[in-house]
Amino acid sequence: MFTRRDLGRAALALPAFSLALPRTGSAQGAAGFPAHTVTMVVPWAAGGSTDAVARILAARLSQDTGKSFVIDNRAGANGTIGFASVARARPDGHTLLVGTVSTYAMAPHLYNLPYDNAQAFTGVGLIAAQPMILVVPKASPARSLAEFVALAKQPGHTMTFANSGTGSSTHLATELFLQAAGLRLGDVGYRSGAQAVQGTMQGEVSMVIQAASGLLPLIQAGELRPLAISSRERSAVAPEIPTFREQGFPEYEAEEHIALLAPAGTPAEIVTRLHALTRAAMTAPETRERLAALAVTPETQTPAEWPAYHTAENAKWRAVIRSRNITVQ
Repeated sequence: MFTRRDLGRAALALPAFSLALPRTGSAQGAAGFPAHTVTMVVPWAAGGSTDAVARILAARLSQDTGKSFVIDNRAGANGTIGFASVARARPDGHTLLVGTVSTYAMAPHLYNLPYDNAQAFTGVGLIAAQPMILVVPKASPARSLAEFVALAKQPGHTMTFANSGTGSSTHLATELFLQAAGLRLGDVGYRSGAQAVQGTMQGEVSMVIQAASGLLPLIQAGELRPLAISSRERSAVAPEIPTFREQGFPEYEAEEHIALLAPAGTPAEIVTRLHALTRAAMTAPETRERLAALAVTPETQTPAEWPAYHTAENAKWRAVIRSRNITVQ
């Protein structure tokens, strides 16, 4: 886990020359876009699901435009190092950011950031979403969400949940559920999502909420029992798993949304062209097939829809963080 001091160091570590870049867009406009290589910053290490989605998109955009779209992994400080670098990039569409809900809607309410999250970026829009799943050990007596809640409301219970990172999207999704259900469970920390899942399999904790991609193989093998999926509707990646909403939690939704962002000031015509290119790339049949293997589905949100979505998600997770008294060191 990183500290506020780490964020300050991250800001100071940014190249000084970036501060001098003009905050105006390319004079070429959309007609000649992209004029050269486009860098897509992924604020996570290579190998994760967000990185995989970004690489699928970059490959398709390179194919469709004849220009190179390359991935630049700038990991660290829970994604905010990568965000800070794009916040100071030239706003001409040639430096983009692949962000997740944890970085653009949760991190602003947990950390002192070296950029103004609400003003630093223009949303090209959501590009993909991955649901999360609440699972319990296969030996758990709970065979439905209602049974789990009933067990967790028994006086003197010792039920716990696995937490792979305070303030992470999976942690906040768990806190959102506990708040909605009126439950108090013990918080057991793990160093990674994989360790949290392993601990759940071994019965060290009573439940975990994690991204579908890491859970589906274990669910299919009978190693974990799924009780609910976090998408608004049943997901195509696991249609047999009921949603929280249909099991008595009508307001619950906590998908890992992935968005494409550009520096604030990027010309509207370039943002519109980026959206059109991205939409075509993400909805192509071969792209859908590759995404399905990651338990990810494409999203087609427009730039015009981004501001309202961004505001709503920030308000939602700010309320959870404050009401659950979640802080990071």
